[in-house]
Amino acid sequence: MGEFSRSSSQDHTSLREAREAFHSADQAADDPGDRRVRNWLRVSWLRSRAAKVDVDRPSAGYVEPLPVDTVLTRAARPVLSALSAEIENEPVSLILTDAKGTVLSRYGGDRGLLTALDRVDLAPGFRYAESQVGTNGIGTALEVGAPLLIRGDEHYSGHLRLFSCAGALVTHPITGTLLGVVDLTTKTENTNSLLLSFAKLAATRIRERILEEANELDRALLHDYHAACQHSGRPVIAVGDEVLMMNAQTQQQFDSRDQAAIIDRTRDARGRAEPFTMLADLPSGITARLSYQPTFVEDRLAGGVVRIKEQLARTRSPRAAKQPALRALAGRSAQWQHTVHGVVEACRRREWLVLDGEPGVGKTALIRAAHEHVRSDRGLAVLDAAAVDGGELLEQASATLEGGSDLAVLHAHALGDDDLAGLGQLLQTVTPDTLPDDPWVALTMQPPQEESDTHSLLRLFPKTLSVPPLRHHLEDVPELVRFLLDAAGATDLTLSPAAANQLMRLSWQGNVTHLRSVLEETCRRRRSGTVEIGDLPAECRATTRRNLTRLESLERDAIVDALALHGGDKAAAAKALGMSRATIYRKIREFGITL
Repeated sequence: MGEFSRSSSQDHTSLREAREAFHSADQAADDPGDRRVRNWLRVSWLRSRAAKVDVDRPSAGYVEPLPVDTVLTRAARPVLSALSAEIENEPVSLILTDAKGTVLSRYGGDRGLLTALDRVDLAPGFRYAESQVGTNGIGTALEVGAPLLIRGDEHYSGHLRLFSCAGALVTHPITGTLLGVVDLTTKTENTNSLLLSFAKLAATRIRERILEEANELDRALLHDYHAACQHSGRPVIAVGDEVLMMNAQTQQQFDSRDQAAIIDRTRDARGRAEPFTMLADLPSGITARLSYQPTFVEDRLAGGVVRIKEQLARTRSPRAAKQPALRALAGRSAQWQHTVHGVVEACRRREWLVLDGEPGVGKTALIRAAHEHVRSDRGLAVLDAAAVDGGELLEQASATLEGGSDLAVLHAHALGDDDLAGLGQLLQTVTPDTLPDDPWVALTMQPPQEESDTHSLLRLFPKTLSVPPLRHHLEDVPELVRFLLDAAGATDLTLSPAAANQLMRLSWQGNVTHLRSVLEETCRRRRSGTVEIGDLPAECRATTRRNLTRLESLERDAIVDALALHGGDKAAAAKALGMSRATIYRKIREFGITL
């Protein structure tokens, strides 16, 4: 047999007896430990038992595989293909999983081994987390956070004791992010310590390949960045997953506050595979035009280059300077004030307006506040297309206009094609001859609008304003917090500087509506005094920028609550949650949890 042939003879009797003693022990009793079992292995058995893993035949969960091309799969494919060719005569299979233990691919192995692996669901699409199948080379390596070899009798579940497996973690060579596991599995009689060495070698080669690819992508991005700097002569920024470059013109033309605002806007460009242009209102009062062009290496996105052009330097007219703050709004940032001013002026001139933006940014509040400020002597009917039938909405809109009131239609994108056409026909009949007064009409929509559905309607509206998401004017969060707390009746409740700063670090995917719900939850816990970071809801203790799944959100909240319950003691929190200390450290980093 070859280098992965049968291991030297050794006595497994003591380990088998220790395992049987463990399984026969009272599960409710504390386990005092068994010197015949290594400590990390005993802890893994305890975790498996706490997860109620079936000792005889656990079930690996199946996850529908997604046809995605990731950093891990791109780097692993040539590495594992080459390594499997090196051991093609060996009775061993190379297995790649993601960071949750889901099998992505399987290489090598003779027919008998592959058939045996299929019987235990160690195949693409199945998740080999320790919580589902017990102690194993994939799930336990993830829990422990280190490479390890699980020999046959060390497995928690009986049907896995036919195999020995060695798992090595694959981490990103630049960010340190956990990407997955390389596992080598063979039948128990072929166990050899070289399995672990080979798994580590495979993981190292994958990391090297990732670094090579990153360098290749970075070189392509750098090339496009230099070309843009030379040809445009304008401020330029290059943005990638791990790269941010800014030329001298950007630093000279914009002060530090404007630079920070531009960088914050470019965050939305990360991962975008299509060109786009956006306007950014900067703290200095400048409006900048940001044009993004992606960079590719074959079909791989390397990042993109953002060319910056100053659209206009906004100067306040005497009228605008004297304009009082709107009572129902909060926020002093240049970008927010620019949007407010645009809505107020449209209302003042009776210029029909479309407000678009993400859910929760404050479109309805803007319309109401501007109307109250400019046309308080005239009624405003606010109709929600997402809440009433299209036919009923058209009847109410017609009655509103005939009655001499102004009209706001919320969520106009929710109307069907026929109702959109009907609304357009209704508004086309609005003239000074048919109505007692020239009305103001405003619509709210979520971008992007499908031109085929709304084009004829939007032609009636000469002005469109985009309301910025909260993450683009985070400097308004403290004032918004005070405004929303007062509106909720919590006038005696304040936030400490640390808690306010924490809220300003979050991405607020639900915008102002999301912030309001967080503050309402905080108010339910206390009505007066000072709110510290520890008093904020669990979701506010994590600063990860990526969107979490529902399951990940629950996991994050559970970790935050456990840490709070145990005074920040990670070991105690991990024990309470039934996870290893290495896992809770990894999760804290992954979720950006603030202690």
